[in-house]
Amino acid sequence: MTRNFFIGGNWKMNGSVAEVNKLVELLNNIDVPANTEVVVAPPALYIDRVNQAVKKEIKVAAQNTYIKASGAYTGELSPQMLKDLGVNWVILGHSERREYFKESDELVGQKTRFALDAGVSVIACIGEKLEEREKNITNDVVARQMKAIANEINDWTNVVVAYEPVWAIGTGKVATPDQAQEVHHFLRKWLAENVSAEAAEKTRILYGGSVNGGNCKDLATKPDIDGFLVGGACLKPEFADIVRSRQ
Repeated sequence: MTRNFFIGGNWKMNGSVAEVNKLVELLNNIDVPANTEVVVAPPALYIDRVNQAVKKEIKVAAQNTYIKASGAYTGELSPQMLKDLGVNWVILGHSERREYFKESDELVGQKTRFALDAGVSVIACIGEKLEEREKNITNDVVARQMKAIANEINDWTNVVVAYEPVWAIGTGKVATPDQAQEVHHFLRKWLAENVSAEAAEKTRILYGGSVNGGNCKDLATKPDIDGFLVGGACLKPEFADIVRSRQ
């Protein structure tokens, strides 16, 4: 089967009202190709503003949600709140959440299940650190992270996996197309062996890690790379080139 290409844009903790307005204008001027899905994740403060202003072909995500619908959890968002705003995506398990906020594999799995149960689709992030890559345990690390999600969910229909080698995020270093394809192929095989052949065939696996307008076309040629989760470049005009990378 042909999986629709998926381009995610993670704005991280960047933006102002003026910058958000410029980014929305940029997005609204992108001619999104057929069979390509685009989802952008502004900071929480701007989610509703972007969702109301961006054209319908482009969807909006949160960068994180919690495992409760409401309550005394200062600073957190629930997937139910996203649904209330008409927002149907969330990024979970990003390496920056794992590293800076000490989110465990198990918590990421729980967050994934809770979001899916609330009707919010998930971009689930996994990836190894540089020292893990150098020890040749990349596959062990990403399998462990995938298992923590698989332990919590049965249906992967509304999950997109984003493989982001931590050593390539924001560093300018990029896994070569062959390096990225090797891990993506392993992940698809892992899904086939541990979830189902259908999940392996249908689940989209994105590459993230210093993707830009210059390297996206080469990466997009690989059979198991189904799109990108883009960081810094999604705040620049070149994001339009990334959206069109598989035309």
